[in-house]
Amino acid sequence: MVRPRTPTLDRVDEPRDLRNFSIDQLRDLAGELRAELVDAVSVTGGHLGASLGVVELTVALHAVFETPHDRLIWDVGHQAYPHKILTGRRGRIRTLRQGGGLAGFTRRSESVYDPFGAAHSSTSISAGLGMAVARDLKGEDRHVVCVIGDGAMSAGMAYEAMNNAGALRSRLLVVLNDNDMSIAPPVGAMSAYLSRLISSRRFLSLRELAARMARHFPRGIERTARRAEEFARGILTGGTLFEEMGFYYVGPVDGHNLDHLLPVLRNLRDAEESGPILLHVVTQKGKGYAPAEAAPDKYHGVAKFNVITGEQAKAPAGPPSYTKVFADALIQEAEKDPRIVAITAAMPSGTGLDRFAKRFPERCFDVGIAEQHAVTFAAGLAAEGMAPFCAIYSTFLQRAYDQVVHDVAIQSLPVRFAIDRAGLVGADGATHAGSFDLAYLGCLPGMVLMAPADEAELVHMVATAAAIGDRPSAFRYPRGEGVGVALPETGVPLALGRGRVLREGSKVALLSLGTRLPEALAAAEDLAARGLSATVADARFAKPIDAELIERLAREHEVMVVIEEGAIGGFASHVMQHLARKGLLDGGLKFRPLTLPDIFIDHDSPRAQIEVAGLDAAHIVQTVLGALGAARPKIVPVRS
Repeated sequence: MVRPRTPTLDRVDEPRDLRNFSIDQLRDLAGELRAELVDAVSVTGGHLGASLGVVELTVALHAVFETPHDRLIWDVGHQAYPHKILTGRRGRIRTLRQGGGLAGFTRRSESVYDPFGAAHSSTSISAGLGMAVARDLKGEDRHVVCVIGDGAMSAGMAYEAMNNAGALRSRLLVVLNDNDMSIAPPVGAMSAYLSRLISSRRFLSLRELAARMARHFPRGIERTARRAEEFARGILTGGTLFEEMGFYYVGPVDGHNLDHLLPVLRNLRDAEESGPILLHVVTQKGKGYAPAEAAPDKYHGVAKFNVITGEQAKAPAGPPSYTKVFADALIQEAEKDPRIVAITAAMPSGTGLDRFAKRFPERCFDVGIAEQHAVTFAAGLAAEGMAPFCAIYSTFLQRAYDQVVHDVAIQSLPVRFAIDRAGLVGADGATHAGSFDLAYLGCLPGMVLMAPADEAELVHMVATAAAIGDRPSAFRYPRGEGVGVALPETGVPLALGRGRVLREGSKVALLSLGTRLPEALAAAEDLAARGLSATVADARFAKPIDAELIERLAREHEVMVVIEEGAIGGFASHVMQHLARKGLLDGGLKFRPLTLPDIFIDHDSPRAQIEVAGLDAAHIVQTVLGALGAARPKIVPVRS
């Protein structure tokens, strides 16, 4: 396929190259940038809709501000692909999310134009305020600009940061990229005129003069005058909420009209007004690419696709995804138990709960990007006798850890945590890899923690969680498809803390937790061909551990290897501590834990990541041989 012609974009190696462009040239640049973005993401896959929506905004910000001296912080980062193209990374943009290529999010180590890494939402204002205060303390002169989406503004952290910014009064520009909230009045010529007026130096100077005069009035009159001015602008523009938090509000502005964007940004850049400012920009997801405009949800994150038709590449038909299996199993349990409710934090389709919501709309709750609230909300439901399932990605649940501990675990409330994206996640890399949930949940008293080896086991674990009514429980499962086993007609609760043995041997014990089980079975076959008889067991439960099974494996085998797709401090640590307490490490047992290594593994194919982690069959075999002194374990170089 022929790439689009981009004569204006070809002149841009870094942002300073576009600062002398005319407005007509900047319009041409935006059009070419959008075409380049569509073409690149059609090759790599990735986040398309949000990036298409900020093309003109990206051009305007880099044209007006002196990046990288001025700090430009993108919240989440999936809207930063145009930013990457304009900041010296165009030549590598077709390596996006590929092994050794560009990250799918902003990354400090990747470019000086990325002052803050962002892959989880709602961090930009906090980080930007920190940079602004650091600037003030050091006596430096630079602008700090944060771009945050309307979805990210649903998180409490954004409001905590705004509240702090309003109190500190450090100079900070927050650009609210509003592509869904519909909190603004119609955007047009009058709105643009008002935004230019209230962002102008003349208006700001008059406002400051009026404020100085008002300070000499009696306090009641001064307060009334200030509120009258703020609310007058709030009525015209819809910014009263932000004004009440201490921000000077400007907007809404059409985020696709450079005639509106550029003068407002220049006014705000040059204004002498101190304190935080919020610029409200209204954009459209998928702007400029018809398929993405027509289906913004479908084109939020895409696989490789045909630029002409918009048709996304489909993987060959295979087993259902773990996410779908979970959703269907939960629906089945909810058919039997009217107490079951489901909670998601702005990820209904990602967690499969969109399927649940279609069947039980009154029993499914999307609370927005508010994981802390989601967990305590679930705790409140549980306290009143409901059976809540809180479906949150492993890395997103990290954000609600205090609530898991304080509001759920200490009170022994039966909240069920469905932890999607557990383990390595391929192209999304370290920021979304569910590496730590086994460690951070396994240390909590009373927590039941499960990990299915396949999709059939997941169905049974959903039923197990539904049946646990006296304590919290969690089950973790990976991104992607199952292994292809037949699914049971209905889930059956498992005996708590009981594993299963799939293969009996005599010399080597391989104890697997979760979906590394097929690799353990393959390793056992390899070992058998070498004359080494191996037992393979599926732990099923990280907590409570199957003490009887673990002790038997330790007593009856010379080598014991525990395999888990989680960080150090997880299941293997619990097994090792139990064996140490029982004195079963004193008699010569060769114990080897295989966990994720003590590094953050970069984005790559899932298979490549597993090899880097050393959790494939070949590494299991080499670990056994090394323990027996038959061979040195292979050292696999880790790509930085």
